[in-house]
Amino acid sequence: MLSPVLLPQGANANPSTGGTQLWVDRFNRSASSDDYAYALGVSPDGPMAYVTGTSTGGTGYDYATLAYATATGQRLWTSYYDGPANQEDIAFALEVSPEGSNVFVTGESVGSDNVDYATVAYDAATGTQLWVARYNGPGNAGDEAFSVAVSPGGGVVVVTGLSYASQFKVGYATAAYDSATGKQLWLRRYDGPAGGNQALAVAVSPGGGMAFVTGESYVAAKDAYDYATVAYDTFTGRQLWVARYKGPVGSDNVARALDVSPDGATLYVTGESIGADGDWDYATVAYDPATGQQLWVTRYAGPPGGDDYPSSLKVSPGGSRVFVTGYSTSSNGAFDYATLAYDAATGRQLWVSRYNGSGDGYDYAYGLGVSPGGSKVFVTGYSLGSTTGIDYATVAYAAGTGSELWVQRYNGPANADDSAFGLGVSPGGKKVFVTGGSDGFTSASDIVTIAYHA
Repeated sequence: MLSPVLLPQGANANPSTGGTQLWVDRFNRSASSDDYAYALGVSPDGPMAYVTGTSTGGTGYDYATLAYATATGQRLWTSYYDGPANQEDIAFALEVSPEGSNVFVTGESVGSDNVDYATVAYDAATGTQLWVARYNGPGNAGDEAFSVAVSPGGGVVVVTGLSYASQFKVGYATAAYDSATGKQLWLRRYDGPAGGNQALAVAVSPGGGMAFVTGESYVAAKDAYDYATVAYDTFTGRQLWVARYKGPVGSDNVARALDVSPDGATLYVTGESIGADGDWDYATVAYDPATGQQLWVTRYAGPPGGDDYPSSLKVSPGGSRVFVTGYSTSSNGAFDYATLAYDAATGRQLWVSRYNGSGDGYDYAYGLGVSPGGSKVFVTGYSLGSTTGIDYATVAYAAGTGSELWVQRYNGPANADDSAFGLGVSPGGKKVFVTGGSDGFTSASDIVTIAYHA
């Protein structure tokens, strides 16, 4: 097991400088293993960071969840989950309980019939598995969980994704569990007007009473997809409302991410939507959480003739701004990171910042975070280098202006593919953490987690 690489302290390694790399940890389960991380979370009081993803071992792909000391990068524990079929198990999402005692991960896991949801709870201090909850939909076909949220009081864990009701009918399936025991509290399905639906994100209101899910929902009459956002009572599962967004031309729309304002007064959803020119644009929608009434819509289209795909959305801690990141076609036909700030009350675009890596090629942003004081925005993903293949690329922006504060790239030892997906910020705002997968010399990919001074 490899130990973290600590940054030497010296004239060129001042830990107070924004973007300074503080530590790197490469996790390689075995010489031949294939290891990736997709999500990252930080403990509420800051001393620990957690990542989850998948790792190959003697039983194929297993969930792999790791804990780190945020100060040093020391790996504190590693826990695996191998489903009952001893086949493919991939964790896509992670949440830490509000009081910091538990870590919850969810994803897909092959069961007796097909792929199921599998949600696992761990003791945050030790990595001890506390419970596992599996969901196999009525179609005994594919069931994949993509997102997890925890109520502010910590008592309820909500997961969502896609689930087959029959061979040709797939819907949202949202399940709530007792956080202490894993007992299923309720399960609700949303099948929309036709059979093709998948939920991609879930959030719980700051007050804890409402859970929101969003994704894409098929409409047979127009042969296209809408955003479909559904609100549930967190404790009973009662459906409160459904809001659909069909875009300006009634063509395809896919919602990817959502967040709720700190005061609970506004719900924000973002995704890609085909515009009048036939290209995909960012489309961000604000709703009244109490009623589902649409408050505003704002769209972002990059250079003409190109497509734009958002991946993540965060509301500033003060609630005045909404930040969205993703990737947008560049002038050379590749993609750049494209990060935007909007006025949370009106949807007015405040700034847009684009990042084109040193290789002038494809750059994909996936992780997004905001400093607790709201002064900085952080983005990570992967980016083509000039001589280094694909690298992690992490960028910090001034939240008020969108000006670039620093950029850090990570090229692994194989000088090959290094792809970051998850990002988290310490509660004190001094550190930012990123994770993903990085090719090694002797392994297909390692989980690589990095800490930077924010």
